[in-house]
Amino acid sequence: MSDREVPPGGDEAAQEPPAPQEPSEPSAAPEFGPSVAARLAFYQRAGGIVTPVITALIAFAVGGLVVLATTGKNPLGTYSAIFTGTGLKWLFPWVTGVERAQSALYLQQTLLLTVPLILTGLAVAFAFRCGLFNIGGQGQYLVGSIVAVQVGIWFASMPKPAHIFLAVALAALAGAAWAGIAGILRATVGAHEVITTIMLNWIALWVGSYLVGFGGPLQPHGSSIPASADVAPSAKLPVFWGDPVLQGLHIGFFIALGALVVFWVVLNRTTLGYEVRAVGFNAEAARYGGISVPRSYFTAMAISGGFAGLAGAMDLLGWEFHLDLTVVQSSQIGFFGIAVALLGRNSSIGIALSALLFGALLNGTSTRTLDPSVFQPELAGNLTRLIQGLVVLFVGADLLVVYIWQARRKLRLGARPAQPQKGSA
Repeated sequence: MSDREVPPGGDEAAQEPPAPQEPSEPSAAPEFGPSVAARLAFYQRAGGIVTPVITALIAFAVGGLVVLATTGKNPLGTYSAIFTGTGLKWLFPWVTGVERAQSALYLQQTLLLTVPLILTGLAVAFAFRCGLFNIGGQGQYLVGSIVAVQVGIWFASMPKPAHIFLAVALAALAGAAWAGIAGILRATVGAHEVITTIMLNWIALWVGSYLVGFGGPLQPHGSSIPASADVAPSAKLPVFWGDPVLQGLHIGFFIALGALVVFWVVLNRTTLGYEVRAVGFNAEAARYGGISVPRSYFTAMAISGGFAGLAGAMDLLGWEFHLDLTVVQSSQIGFFGIAVALLGRNSSIGIALSALLFGALLNGTSTRTLDPSVFQPELAGNLTRLIQGLVVLFVGADLLVVYIWQARRKLRLGARPAQPQKGSA
């Protein structure tokens, strides 16, 4: 036997460390797996749809209770009638004949409203990614509308593609410049963008009211209607689905989808997007890393305003074709964009889905689609605003849901009997 060979039980075997002992009480993680709270937190980080769905369901449930308490109507019947008015039944293959044709018309109207909601939602979301809260989407939308309608009236002799491109581009630039004012004020003197954008909203409202009001520069001479003239035919967006006379769906729908792609690419695949997100996470750390925080503030607000100005162009060149005083003073598209961005969690897919939801609500509760024998359309319009407010109110439900599940898990573990130690009597 060589010197290196040691029989079993020899000195080297005696020097080996003892095998680890099994714990006296099994860990809860192998038995139960990841907690529900942990999974919800993962869904939030991954941009999941769990929390937005819960938020929307809560909002609709509370809205249904309000319908039942105030009108005595069946909430399910009311929501069914609203769903019919959205035109989403067109997606069901078993819907045929006259009902399918009617649903197609309603769906076109729903998607017409979805287009500006996507763009104003992006206007809020892009600024939010930089740590800014852009409340000025409505003012930027109005500025874009004013520029689009005036450029659409001018240059009537231009070729159609060039005229449309010019009107859309200048409207987006106008919205960017309007939002850029708030960005410059935040970057230079630290003025909070919530205050400045609200003030800019009012300025845009009253400037627009003056321009299209009685005797305003945009009102045609001799007209008794407080509205601008119609844009030239060469500036109208082509319709690809439906009858142009009945406000069919125009190509602005594809422009809005393209804007969603641009939003995602800029934020996730460009240096600009990296700087914007870095400032949004921690402005001081970004500044220490060499990023110009003031420049990021201005750039984020300008891009946000460009999205909102583009929304105004889509509406004016797509189906409204003129700007009147009633639209200027009653439009709420920019404010709906806030709820769209919040419910969509500032992500491209989320904004697209939440914009479709709010577009469907707006169209499904309008006087032209909702059956008055089921529910009064005037009250249904208020129901839409109620649901919008509830979405904003419950947008923090993700934290509430995680807290409830954590408390539930603690109670469940605390209620279990203690496990006896191994070897105990």
